[in-house]
Amino acid sequence: MSKLGDLGARLHRGEVGYDFIGNRKIWYGLSVLITITAIVALAVRGLNMGIEFQGGAVFTTPKTDVTVSQAQEYAEEASGHDAIVQQLGNGSLRIQVGGLDTAQSDQVRAELAKDLNVTEDKIAAELVGPSWGEQIANKAWTGLGVFMILVVIYLAIAFEWRMAVAALIALIHDLTITVGIYSLVGFEVTVGTVIGLLTILGYSLYDTVVVFDSLKESTKDITKQTRFTYSELANRSINGTLVRSINTTVVALLPVAGLLFIGGGVLGAGMLNDISLSLFVGLAAGAYSSIFIATPLVADLKERDPAIKALKKRVLAKRATAKGEPADGTDAFADGPEAAVVGPRSGRRGRAQEHRG
Repeated sequence: MSKLGDLGARLHRGEVGYDFIGNRKIWYGLSVLITITAIVALAVRGLNMGIEFQGGAVFTTPKTDVTVSQAQEYAEEASGHDAIVQQLGNGSLRIQVGGLDTAQSDQVRAELAKDLNVTEDKIAAELVGPSWGEQIANKAWTGLGVFMILVVIYLAIAFEWRMAVAALIALIHDLTITVGIYSLVGFEVTVGTVIGLLTILGYSLYDTVVVFDSLKESTKDITKQTRFTYSELANRSINGTLVRSINTTVVALLPVAGLLFIGGGVLGAGMLNDISLSLFVGLAAGAYSSIFIATPLVADLKERDPAIKALKKRVLAKRATAKGEPADGTDAFADGPEAAVVGPRSGRRGRAQEHRG
């Protein structure tokens, strides 16, 4: 068995583990910081909307020796508007100018043909009206709203309402981070970006549901035992699926990274880059939220339940009695690294504790 496979097996059995739940305030703080940064970036800089949403024209030139900076200068002089120029893999240029109508588009096309020393019919022009982009945006918001509602209903039925709330918060967290990064670094938002944003919701939800399913199984009839608290079993569920989550995320990120860094460089920028960029950022954020946000939130919500509170008191009292110490109600994770490992213990003491459980 490989080292990673052996580690996964030991994590699943609870022989080793990291205290995700005990350190949840660190991850909450990090997520709040990232979210605030994203919101501030959106408020200050906004989003760099593509012509699909603001209207304009896209000109595609034949293969040329003109540099990107020169073409941008030509396009801005001809149109009087800011231009975005991207070099495609075959040596041609994609020139994007916002705020142009049909007459202006024809004029800019003629000027570009002169500057690039090509005939006008060699430059392909595509005019996009802002109303089309508005329709796409409205449909995207509608699809997002329907998706969120269905997710909450399904998780509330298949698991419980606390998991539905935690999953919803994790999804909003992922979308906020992804959109914030677009605003912060000035990436252009296109129809491909919207497609990518809607796609990452499924990937993010998948990892979260895997952990929830493990947690549901491990906490079945939890109040009938006095060995583990709910938070400890939640921590064990995260550790037990950790390697699987990492493997799934890496396998998903590799082809997306290939599309983004290799495909975009070889085939040129365009829809391929727009989709892969949002997927790459969203997949990474989704993997983070499923481990560090969703399940700790469930544990926090669940620990407020009277039955789970009573269970925690019984577990801590039993441990205090076994150690000969007063049960002061402190969290078991405060006892040190050993308390964070909620699986089998080696040695006589571990076997004796399991027998008493």
